[in-house]
Parts: sequence; structure tokens; C-alpha cells
Amino acid sequence: MKTFKDKTIVITGASSGIGEAMARIYAAQGARVVLGARNAQRLEELVAEIRTAGGQAAWCAVDVTDAEQCKALIDTAVATFGGIDVLICNAGISMRALFDDVDLAVLRQLMDVNFWGTVNCCKYALPYVQASHGSIVGISSVAGLHGLPGRTGYSASKYAMTGFLETLRIENLKKGLHVMVACPGFTASNVRFAALTADGSQQGETPRNEAKMMTPEEVARIVARGIRRRKRLCLMEIEGRATHFVKKFAPAFLDRMFYWVMSREPDSPLR
Repeated sequence: MKTFKDKTIVITGASSGIGEAMARIYAAQGARVVLGARNAQRLEELVAEIRTAGGQAAWCAVDVTDAEQCKALIDTAVATFGGIDVLICNAGISMRALFDDVDLAVLRQLMDVNFWGTVNCCKYALPYVQASHGSIVGISSVAGLHGLPGRTGYSASKYAMTGFLETLRIENLKKGLHVMVACPGFTASNVRFAALTADGSQQGETPRNEAKMMTPEEVARIVARGIRRRKRLCLMEIEGRATHFVKKFAPAFLDRMFYWVMSREPDSPLR
């Protein structure tokens, strides 16, 4: 895929952060974007802004934990633009609490959104992306490459997403389907503000320095390049590349490094 012009791209978690940045940038590159998220009002506003700027866009309110709502999103894309070239499973939530302390319902919620949300959307989009020899992309994380202390449910859900997508790629080797796992580093988006604490409440603020994080626009552009190059794994920044490399040769050292880094966060649960 050399260009996004006239390609239909479905994006979940599109009302803010990385998803919103993808919607704006890809539409500006000529893509027909179909946006899904729970915030219907924000989706309607975003689609109106894209159309005003000359882009093509549609939206469908969707909670990705509900398979029927995911089907409605896919049906909207097909009814509006005739098919699907790219599915980007971006909807996700995070957490910050030790496993000792966390309510199991929090872990189930993370799996429902991050893993099952991906599965639900892929199930209904797959025939159309197969037909177009297009791409399925999962927005994972460095936490999907190596366990991240204080984020047991988040890491588990991203590992599950990766395993699912890698298997989907293998099953479709003869069908021309491209499947990519994208792993941004820490990104300045509202996902961190909405991260769940031990009791399931939102933490409300990020413990990390926003100025040192990737921007959603940077992530969107790197993902676009990965899609065009049909990459299998899209690692971003030194964190992801170093984690992927060091884990092969010094996994115990990496464990200690991750513990040290995460323990230095303000109000870290690692004490």
C-alpha cells in the first residue's frame, strides 16, 4: 500500500489521543476514515471537522467490549464506503496498581477492552480486509513485549493481543493479509489519566513527564509508515527497540531495569 488515498480505514478509540491523530492525519492524506469510540458527541464533531477540511469520514458509536456494536461499526464502513482496507484496533485502557492490591474486576475490564475489543472488531472486519489484501493493526505497547510492574492486567492484555494477531497473520499467510503489531512508547494521551487504580477508579493524573513522551501525531505517522511497508512489528523510540533486543540476551537484567524505572515514578506502588 503506497498511499492512503481512497483507502477505507476503520479506527477504534478514535475520539481522542492516538486515534484522533490518526483520523485527522490519514484523512488529510486522502483516506476515507470510519471512526469508532464510545463518545458519540466527540465523534460527530470530529467527523464534521474532517469533512469541513475536505476529507471523507463516517462514525459509529461503539463499545468494543460488545461484539454486536463492533459489527455495527464494520457495517457502517462497508455501507458508507463499500469495503475496508485497514482496521486499526486502537481502543484501550491502562492501569496502575500492584497485583497484590488490585480487584480482579479491573483485570477483567482490561482484557475485555484491550484483548476482546480487538478480537471482536477483527472477527467482523476480516472478510473485507482479506478481500482488499489490506492491513489489520493492533496498537499494543512496550508492555506487550515485556512485563511492566504495576501494570499486570495491562501487560497481560497486550500480550494476549499480540498472540492473537500473530496467529491471525500465520493463518492468513496465503491470503495476502498484512497484520502488524505497533508498540508505541509512553505517549501523551488521555489513556494515562483514565488508567484504572486498584479499586477500578481512574487515577486522574499521570505520574510521568508529558514533555518527554511521544505525541499522538508522531505515533500516527510511524504507524502509517509501518502499514505502507507492511511491517510485522512496529517498534517506536529507543524504549521499544532496546526492550526487544535486550530481552533476547539478558532478560533478568531487563527485569531489574523495568523494576528500577517504574519504582522511580512519583507515588509508585513499587516500594
